[in-house]
Amino acid sequence: MPALDDGTPLFVQIAEQLADDIVGGALAEGARVPSTNELAAFYRINPATAAKGINLLVDDGVLEKRRGIGMFVAAGAQEQLRAGRRKRFAEQYVDPMLAEANRLGIDTDTLVSLVRGPGWHNGGSRP
Repeated sequence: MPALDDGTPLFVQIAEQLADDIVGGALAEGARVPSTNELAAFYRINPATAAKGINLLVDDGVLEKRRGIGMFVAAGAQEQLRAGRRKRFAEQYVDPMLAEANRLGIDTDTLVSLVRGPGWHNGGSRP
């Protein structure tokens, strides 16, 4: 697990790291998630802070509590997280790019060429 930074609340960073691990496959569906105490010890934070991060994912249905044995990645969690990230990606990057391309009069073919990479927008072939 990577180190935490100062820019975002710690509990949010814990939730984001666990979500990254699920999306990336490091935590598979059905896998046990580190406990609040394990996360607290690893990151040297208060266990309540770690619990708050885990509970964000429980509230979203990404993690499930199994009484007496711990937290586990819920079935469908990876696809749920990917779908949410794809939606945010489109809202943050694709929609503004399409709006700007429209303002600049860039047609679809030219836009696709620009997205494919350097060289295309200058009329050259892809390196």
